[in-house]
Amino acid sequence: MHIDSESENPNAFPQVLHVRAHTLRADVMAPSGSTDSAPGPHDYFDAALLACKTLTATWYARKNGIALERVEGHVERDDTEERAGKYRLKVRLAYHGALTSEERMRIHAAVARCPIHKLMTTGEVTIETAPLE
Repeated sequence: MHIDSESENPNAFPQVLHVRAHTLRADVMAPSGSTDSAPGPHDYFDAALLACKTLTATWYARKNGIALERVEGHVERDDTEERAGKYRLKVRLAYHGALTSEERMRIHAAVARCPIHKLMTTGEVTIETAPLE
């Protein structure tokens, strides 16, 4: 699996990203010198966690016959100490449907173990940056 990125316009920040058949855009905020025309890398990082948690809730409910109709989430970033190695994300979720307290707890436990959460907190990620040939 690979993702491609290219500058949208010469001498400008915005990037066009290609993920399988999907096209996304990325930019930086105005204080960094651009126009905030699209989410930035940190936004996508945070959104990946939130999407993983909400998708995991849906997957778990379907797999276990739980009547989850929909899930909604919110993620808040505290990056005030990022340069010191601390990046905090607070995720809040709401599960909608005819659910018992036990089903809500089971879904919540599954969501706490979503793959992106585990990757961000316990995985070892190796990154190699090389020239594109």
